[in-house]
Amino acid sequence: MFKTFLRASLVLLAFTTVVSAEPIKVTLLGTGVPTPRPTSFSASTLVEAGSEKLLFDLGRGATMQLYKLKIPLGAITASFITHLHSDHIVGLPDMWLTGWLATSWASRKGPMKLYGPKGTVAMTENLTKAFADDIRIRIDDEHLDPVAVTFAAKDIEAGPVYENNGVKVSAIEVNHGEKIRPSFGYIVEYGGHKVVLSGDTKYDERIAKAAEGADLLIHEVAVIEPELLVKNPVYKDIQAHHTSPEEAGRIFASSKPKLAVYSHIVFGTVKPAPDIPEEPLILRTRTAYNGPLLVGRDMMSFRIGDRVEAFSPDGTKLEP
Repeated sequence: MFKTFLRASLVLLAFTTVVSAEPIKVTLLGTGVPTPRPTSFSASTLVEAGSEKLLFDLGRGATMQLYKLKIPLGAITASFITHLHSDHIVGLPDMWLTGWLATSWASRKGPMKLYGPKGTVAMTENLTKAFADDIRIRIDDEHLDPVAVTFAAKDIEAGPVYENNGVKVSAIEVNHGEKIRPSFGYIVEYGGHKVVLSGDTKYDERIAKAAEGADLLIHEVAVIEPELLVKNPVYKDIQAHHTSPEEAGRIFASSKPKLAVYSHIVFGTVKPAPDIPEEPLILRTRTAYNGPLLVGRDMMSFRIGDRVEAFSPDGTKLEP
């Protein structure tokens, strides 16, 4: 009897080890801002944990990036919005309506689950009104499931907001400015691992606290040349709503994540630049933080298991 118990215990231990060691995969679908740059779509991050495929923000190009990954739009389990700025939600109508189509690359089953700050539910109600003719035509003409074009939307507050299949998502309120409240970051926990997304924010120690012990901290950043701040007052307003590299470095140094990554990278230069000025961004961060750091690029991905591995868009392994 003892041998039977021992064998059963070993089988259970092996199963538990496999489950707990199952990696989380994170892919930066969009690392950019409202600027329509061909090198960077606007904010969207995919987190795959167990059977859950979670989308955080639905910026420009999110559907196209999922198509490149060969992930059907209908396979997204739930979507989460950090705040209601346009560059974080312009991809929502595309994800919602295109994901409804009865094709192998879409075919959502059931309502679209969506969580976000106050105003999210009202937005979905008005989108449904705005696209009423398209919805009516496709139901009549293509016999699409009317349930699958509905929303299961919820206006959330800070705290736990989603838990399914061993995955827990919590919202943390962050400071994106007095007039942009509430604005959220998110914590994703699964199998003893933790991923933290800052959302858009000014320097906020709540992020550092939430990211303590995190495997991966994805944080926004703004780099604007001083001369441009003088020439164009709008950049002062932009800078006032975001985190400088020095401030982000302080957050990283305090929270000590296994890997820190920049995404939603705001940059402004006097002379138009074709791409992110990566070197000065890193140098300014290094004034406060010397740990593992990467500047995010669209389709960069991360595998979180016993250690955190990073991969370039072409699949090449990266060393922070």
